[in-house]
Amino acid sequence: MPTRILPAVGDADAVRSLTTLLSQLPDAEPVVPVTDSTQLIDTLARLASESIDELPEVVVVHERIGPVPALELIREVALRFPAVGVILVTSDVSPGLFQAAMDYGARGLISLPLGYEELATRVHAVAQWSVGVRRHLGAATDVFTGVGGTVVTVSGAKGGVGATTTAIQLALAAQASGRTTALLDMDLQTGDVASYLDVQFRRSVADLATITDISPRVLADAVFPHDTGLALLLAPGEGERGEEVTERAARQIVSALRSRYEVVVVDCGAQLSGAGAAVVEMADTALLVTTPDVVAVRGAKRAVRMWDRLQVRKAEETTVVVNRHSRATEIQPALIQKITGTGVAATVIPANFKELQGAVDAGRVHELDAKGTVKQALWTLAGELGLVKGSEANSHRNGGRERGALAFRRRRELGR
Repeated sequence: MPTRILPAVGDADAVRSLTTLLSQLPDAEPVVPVTDSTQLIDTLARLASESIDELPEVVVVHERIGPVPALELIREVALRFPAVGVILVTSDVSPGLFQAAMDYGARGLISLPLGYEELATRVHAVAQWSVGVRRHLGAATDVFTGVGGTVVTVSGAKGGVGATTTAIQLALAAQASGRTTALLDMDLQTGDVASYLDVQFRRSVADLATITDISPRVLADAVFPHDTGLALLLAPGEGERGEEVTERAARQIVSALRSRYEVVVVDCGAQLSGAGAAVVEMADTALLVTTPDVVAVRGAKRAVRMWDRLQVRKAEETTVVVNRHSRATEIQPALIQKITGTGVAATVIPANFKELQGAVDAGRVHELDAKGTVKQALWTLAGELGLVKGSEANSHRNGGRERGALAFRRRRELGR
């Protein structure tokens, strides 16, 4: 059986050199190369949705792939497509890079300039490994089976605008429609998802921060199974532990959740950390919740501009959700859209805190009255976003924008 090899190379000269050599390998079947990280992940996801057998045995990642850095891309491929063997092609053959590549999930490393013998030996070894893994996965039950769920982030224009309530209800709506759903609290210092859902928990997202290989079993140990069916991965009870969740850890955690659940809703709070920036970058849909008042709308505008400056997300790729809306308010959604330069959700959330107060005070937000206008609006919003089975699929898939998180970290370090 021929070995299918998918090259991921951004440089035109390197593409020609690599594909020429691959075509000379015995029993090799090179696949049409992909030129960036987004195209690679989308191609693998499409093939995996058909069958694990449709995936190439070997993916060759060139060091100059982008926009996601090569090592981060290898990590995502290893997490989401564990039956695919990844080889890194690089000019750096130092022991440090070799160890880093192995830690991120690569099965081999090939030095530049490319040589036929080294390429043939490494491709053969990785292909044999891939075939063995597929035999094992054929009978395994404890493996990542998802091809990549939908990730939605919910951020607040400022504190108190309703981002957490929005995130919880979107997740509940997705779960109630029959989609496996995880709710991740990335408001790392002040997250309140546990309080809103009356949860006593031992493990949090911080417990995954130092784990380099988040297996399904490790993830299951960290997740709290809520009575509603939601899988909760909560913010640490001690706010200072939020510092343990780095950008790299955040990407790894979200990738693990995305591989396990059909929908992942992330409450990012109102303060953007480096980890939060990484998650917003990764999201298929990024929501920014605001209320129709001057202070909140100014906060929304500042957040949108900051995301754009730090290359986290462009304004047109962000959707503002208007909470506590009233027709009597001077600031209407059309004006908010003009001020922020973003899209605005067609569904607005009405101003009716009386419906929420009892459930919030009791920590039972999941028991909101189904006939209430607030819950109905939030679940309608979930349908608008494509989170509910049978609703129109979301079209905001954006691939990786990992460079923005790096820019955020550099700006933060320069400011110290």
